[in-house]
Amino acid sequence: MEQHEKFFNCPHCGTIISVLLDLSIPNQEYTEDCEVCCRPIEIRYEVGVDGEIDFEGGRS
Repeated sequence: MEQHEKFFNCPHCGTIISVLLDLSIPNQEYTEDCEVCCRPIEIRYEVGVDGEIDFEGGRS
């Protein structure tokens, strides 16, 4: 299982947080709570055929 750590700002509190993306699953959408403010973040990502990761972390 290939993983990639993605750093981004929480859309609620603005704190820089990270999530581990499982790149063996090319398209994924799930909700994860911010480790600082505990509010829900909707995580979406897609891995292209060239390996490029299209990532979005927004308010849930």
